[in-house]
Amino acid sequence: MADIEMEEDHPRLILHNFLTEDECKELEFIHKSCSTIGYRPNVFSTTLSHLIATNSAHLIIPFLPIRDRLKEKVEETFGCEYELVTEFTGLISWSRGASIGWHSDDNRPYLKQRDFTAVCYLNSYGKDFEGGLFHFQDGELKTIAPMVGDAVIYTADGRNTHSVDEVTSGERLTLTLWFSRDSSHDEDAKLILLLEENVLLKSNNVPWSLLPLPASDNMYWFSPHQASNQDIGFDIRLGRLHALGFDVYYSRDMNFGSDLSELLMEPMQLARRDQLLDHKFVNVLHSLQVAQFYFWEGCKSQAFTNEVQSGNTVRLSRSQSEKTTQVGVNRDIMLCVRPVQLGGVFYKISWTAIGIV
Repeated sequence: MADIEMEEDHPRLILHNFLTEDECKELEFIHKSCSTIGYRPNVFSTTLSHLIATNSAHLIIPFLPIRDRLKEKVEETFGCEYELVTEFTGLISWSRGASIGWHSDDNRPYLKQRDFTAVCYLNSYGKDFEGGLFHFQDGELKTIAPMVGDAVIYTADGRNTHSVDEVTSGERLTLTLWFSRDSSHDEDAKLILLLEENVLLKSNNVPWSLLPLPASDNMYWFSPHQASNQDIGFDIRLGRLHALGFDVYYSRDMNFGSDLSELLMEPMQLARRDQLLDHKFVNVLHSLQVAQFYFWEGCKSQAFTNEVQSGNTVRLSRSQSEKTTQVGVNRDIMLCVRPVQLGGVFYKISWTAIGIV
């Protein structure tokens, strides 16, 4: 691990190969399985509290050793051993069109508790995305081209004002953490409370299950270019399934006026080209998590490809194929699957794909 020394006036450090490629791929799997619309245009995020809220708390486990290593490195680097708590942990991805201008990470009154920042890059500039270069406003280490496994740590104040160029293609993925000296902002305390509430809920005559429960459909609804008409766009879960080559299939009859939020909570199957997979999923988030898991593992084992080719599929009939297209997307355009009513008639609205994968 090669470190570039800090400047006294601009305390920062870049850590090459801080994360292994396997760690990065596992976090990428979690993000592409669970992310929602983020805090800025064309940004997607996955927070630990969201994983708990969607009954996916088991996916927090891979974060824990990484958080500990980062906190120890920050404390060692900045001479504040045993002083810090983790204030926030999240996976953040930037798709085409996302950018942010000059700012410090404590630049709002409600962010003043942030003392240090750690950003880990989970994929690489020039290979997985274009644009998205990270710039510091001052100091010797001014521009960082994100490379998989690298991390940068710095003080969250005005000594490290920074910006991110607009992403022009692909999806730029990071693990971002903020650390604080103020223990009242300890993220762990809040997460433990959420976990306790979940346990109490499940012990109160609610069946225990590890199957995911989607959040509100608005959290997954993406309107490209922040369209003034929020009905123009697509559900990012369907978009990510399509990027893997899948459409969704519902066995019951429906029309384009079907309520999207109810539809995506219903049992469904996946179709790939002219094949319908046997497995039935409890909802669209469940199908996305399983598909992303197989593709993550398939990078090494081809497990998912083998399953598709091993006979665990049936050929789609013409009527079944028609049902998949009503809620699916094709390879050139994303279809607006939220119904828009004009003069009593429902229309499909198309939009150019933005390249999320």
